[in-house]
Amino acid sequence: MGWRKSEDNIWSCALHGRILSLRQDLTHLYYKATFPDHILAPPTPPSSAPPCNAESLPDDETEALVHHYLNLGPDLTKLYEQWSDADSNFGKKAPKFTGVRILKQDAWEALVGFICSSNNNIIRITQMMEKLCTHYGPLIGHLDSRPYHDMPSPSALTNPGVEAHLRQLGFGYRAKYLYQTAMIVSHEHDDVWLNSLRNPESPILGGKISDAGKMLPRGREGYRRAHEELLALQGVGPKVADCVCLMGLGWGEAVPVDTHVWQIAQRDYKFGKGKHSSLTKATYDAVGDKFRSLWGKEAGWAHSVLFTADLRAFSERLRAKIEVVEVKQEYGEIKSVLTETQVEAKVLTPVSVKREFEKTSLLKVEELDMKRTVNKRRKV
Repeated sequence: MGWRKSEDNIWSCALHGRILSLRQDLTHLYYKATFPDHILAPPTPPSSAPPCNAESLPDDETEALVHHYLNLGPDLTKLYEQWSDADSNFGKKAPKFTGVRILKQDAWEALVGFICSSNNNIIRITQMMEKLCTHYGPLIGHLDSRPYHDMPSPSALTNPGVEAHLRQLGFGYRAKYLYQTAMIVSHEHDDVWLNSLRNPESPILGGKISDAGKMLPRGREGYRRAHEELLALQGVGPKVADCVCLMGLGWGEAVPVDTHVWQIAQRDYKFGKGKHSSLTKATYDAVGDKFRSLWGKEAGWAHSVLFTADLRAFSERLRAKIEVVEVKQEYGEIKSVLTETQVEAKVLTPVSVKREFEKTSLLKVEELDMKRTVNKRRKV
């Protein structure tokens, strides 16, 4: 599965047995769910009721799914303030990158995705997930003549020949890891094993919230147990285990440390000297402990904000830019005006989420409030 962007700036992917489409304006996030045709098939014998279609279906749980998957519940303003108060470096850099949330992915989806991420880049990871779903996942339907497949189950990747086929598709050594991990999950554990490792304070959609225990310097006991059990899977090291704990199992204190995060730790948090001069297992743990001491139960979320702020592709979005625009004045005269636009990120304000695109079922989400300053430079 992977998000696809249309010419109308609509993002769509297969998720939880439907095609979920999202688009956003300054006041709303809109969603639309497209279900498989067989869900809309008439009963046998035919009913006397009028035929059903997607627009007349009763309300489903898609709104709750959007809220859950995008993790829209927490108040980002309060979290950013809390993290900034605890850490001056966060307070200096992160407020420019409001709106960063940690997805609540399915545990299996996160596990497969992060096994594919090993020594890889975003484009290739996306391509691998697309191929995996296309060849092994159930077809949900078509949108703009393009097929959308859901995530394959673990058992779908245990058939003979899967490893060889994945290698043909370009997965390289990850093909073996995916096949062997699918075998372990399918044959050595029951169907609920992965979700049994979840943070009970962040249950699956519709699950009951319960206490996750006391926060410790190394994280809560449930997090440590989940991390250790994941390490028994093929292709899962400390970083991948922490990624799955954070984004697939809801353990907010999980802090994945890769080379980029290690560079941040050296530059801004005084690592890189003495016994922590290189990224060893002990240093990996020490970096996570440091961030947990600063940001607590959501240390992984806070560290992801700093990670985003440090990426060139994102930081360049907030730089002042020079634009040339055409302004039509009186008598039809066209003049070019050189302007400078500065964008300042301010606070998060509540906006609404609407069912696509004219329905009005609402829930709260956060919006980046932008302050724009335009200075006229000269006329040509």
